[in-house]
Formats: sequence, structure tokens, C-alpha cells
Amino acid sequence: MPLSNQIAVVTGGARGIGRAICLSLADQGATVIAADLNAEGLAETIKEAESRQLTGQIVARSLNVTDESAVEGFVELVVEEFGKIDILVNNAGITRDGLMMNMDDEQWDAVINVNLRSVFLMTRAISRHMVRARYGRIINLASVAGMMGNAGQANYAASKAGVIGFTKTVAKELGRRNITANAVAPGFIDTDMTRVLPDKVKEDVKQIIACRKMGTPEDIAAAVTYLASPSAGYVTGHVLVVDGGLNM
Repeated sequence: MPLSNQIAVVTGGARGIGRAICLSLADQGATVIAADLNAEGLAETIKEAESRQLTGQIVARSLNVTDESAVEGFVELVVEEFGKIDILVNNAGITRDGLMMNMDDEQWDAVINVNLRSVFLMTRAISRHMVRARYGRIINLASVAGMMGNAGQANYAASKAGVIGFTKTVAKELGRRNITANAVAPGFIDTDMTRVLPDKVKEDVKQIIACRKMGTPEDIAAAVTYLASPSAGYVTGHVLVVDGGLNM
């Protein structure tokens, strides 16, 4: 297995894309620490992993990714328990949609804190250990919304555009230490976030996707797993768009 003996941390691992990423990395042999505040969802992730009899394993840990002291303590405990962290996947994210003129400060701050600030906090804490080990794979979940904008999502689009800029900067700063940093930008993916949309909205969106269908969490997990693997050792500062041809 290409990820045997690798230790991976995945934020937002309790459901959707995060859960699929945890399962995919563990399927390739990694020990995955799934971090989330959703205890019930984490339990479901562990349950699904056990039912699949994966080569690696998934371990659940509670974490508020916006809390600096909690992040620092979490990272130290993981390193103490597992000895290292080879892979970081910053996947945790939320939406608080609304037209920009009507958006209040809480909607803006909540999305920026979870979607962007947490990426900085997690990367800063874990990259220190990667630098000492002279090895690391950092994968950040962006979005096509951060590349093309999206009405009603000024906060979300801004956070994801920030993730892209942050990723490229980290790639330039840490590349000489054998640490890669890349982003995956999903398009319209079938998750809890999109299932609440009216059927007509979903059908209209499909008509502007070249593949004429929504993606799956597994599509995104496959891209993340590739970037985490030895095969992507010479790929850094890249934004891998997985959108079925939406943003063309």
C-alpha cells in the first residue's frame, strides 16, 4: 500500500467529503486521525471503516479547528501518540449563505474562521513537525467558488480564494524541505450541503457541467489521495479542479 506507515490528519472527517477522504487514505494503508466536533458523525465514520476492513485504520479525535490552543494541543498529542504526521488534509468547512449586502458580520466571520483561519492554524502547527522530518503532504480543500465566485456566497468564495493563495505560498516556503502543498477545488458535489437545494436548481446546474452530473465525495477523495501519495512528489502549488467541467 502506497501510504503504509503514514500518519494522516483530516479535519472535518465526520461526514461527506471528509469521511470519504478518511476512508480512501486508510484504504491505501494510512493511519488516519479524523478530527471533528461532530462526535456522532465521527462514530459513523469509524463504523463504516470497520465494515470495510481497510488496510489502514481511522482514529476519531474531537477538535475545534478555530481554537488556536486546541489545535496546538491536538497536534502535540497526535505526535506524541503516533510519532509523526506525514499528511495534513484541511477539509473542515461551513457555509452561511446570503447576498453580500444583507450578510451580517457573524455570517462572514464564521465562514472565514472555519474555512480559512483553521487552515492557517492547522498548517502552522503541523508543518513545524514536517520541517523537522523533512517530509510532508499538505492538501487543502478549496472550491471552484474561490476561482469563479458565486452569488450568495461572498464569504465562502472569499475563504476558498484565500485557501488557494495560502496553499501556493506554503508550497513556495516549504518546498525545499520536501513538503508539498496543493489544493483540491471541488465543483458541484453530492453532499449534505447540496442535497438541501431545490431539485430545479440542481438540474439547472447540471446543464452547465460538461459531464452533466454532480460529483461524489469519492471523486474528491481520489484526488486528495493522489496528492498525498508518493506519486505526487513533484506536484506542489497546484490547484486540482474536480468539477466535471463546470469551471471551463
